[in-house]
Amino acid sequence: MNQTSNHLVILTPGFPVDEHDSTCLPMQQQLVRHLQQTNSLLHIRVLSLQYPYFKKTYHWHGIPVTSFDGRNKGGVHRLLLRQQVKNKLKEIHSRHRIDALLSFWYGECAWVADRFAQKHGSRHVCWILGQDAKKDNNYPGRLHLKASSLAALSDFIQDEFEKNHQVKPANVIAPGVELMPPDNDNVLPGIDLLATGSLIPLKQFNIFIEVVLALKNENPSLRAVLIGDGPEKARLRQLIQEHGLQETVTLTGELTHADVLKHMQRTKIFIHPSAYEGFGVVCLEALAAGCQVVSFVKPMRKSIQQWSIVRDKKEMIQKTFELLNAANKRQPVVYSKIGDTAESFRKLLGI
Repeated sequence: MNQTSNHLVILTPGFPVDEHDSTCLPMQQQLVRHLQQTNSLLHIRVLSLQYPYFKKTYHWHGIPVTSFDGRNKGGVHRLLLRQQVKNKLKEIHSRHRIDALLSFWYGECAWVADRFAQKHGSRHVCWILGQDAKKDNNYPGRLHLKASSLAALSDFIQDEFEKNHQVKPANVIAPGVELMPPDNDNVLPGIDLLATGSLIPLKQFNIFIEVVLALKNENPSLRAVLIGDGPEKARLRQLIQEHGLQETVTLTGELTHADVLKHMQRTKIFIHPSAYEGFGVVCLEALAAGCQVVSFVKPMRKSIQQWSIVRDKKEMIQKTFELLNAANKRQPVVYSKIGDTAESFRKLLGI
């Protein structure tokens, strides 16, 4: 590691409004904290382009954060946003040379970061995190970042990006989790099936309801919990009512990240029915909490202990049924730690 001070700017679409905002990109929050805490010679600035919905510079765990309130507007608003971020980078660079830039998602953040890095000779790495690997993302075709500047969140994302954009990211940096202490004070009742995430069509939480429905006849006392909020909430509540599952499925709404982890520590099986996922960090958290995990998308080429991959709803029902009736010993599985993720970026960025 270099023994001189380094300055890193992280560009992200969103960032927490304050230190109590635990639901906004929790894994990225942990990464930024670990990058800062484990290297006293590293100075980090965060530029958040779209969210929070205000314009100001504030401090988050001692790290300066500038929000631009972009709100995902297009047209002239996007051009103005680019110029504002560019001006901020110039201002930072005039006081402290920016050694490296890290952009989250291959989109607007990568665009601004790369243009600055090319002009000023800074190192730039873009972390491809999910849907930005899809074919309909037009930024790769316009920006043409080199493979060495790309880090994929998973083997799946590396392959998906290469298939859609004919460039294979040279690096795979998986997400990690923070180790959680046993929650001996948790008074939540036992949960058989748990799912959590944004209630949007892509996540397919209607399948979670259908899995519960299929298993309830064999398990009358089945207890299921769905955590999250979003545009699909009303439809999912209606499905629960139509199938008479009001006493079986609890729809909690959005919870703090800490409360989600507490629910996981009381759960047997975590169901992740999303149709597309870069690397479900919630699945890693569920594994670390001791859950069995069942999902459709396989993030890494090598199998992960206690994580079952299924092809369709029928297989998901069958695998969940088998796990419910198996005498599985509860065992936390830590696939990767967030400190490992931070260390991988430090090496790649040369900081």
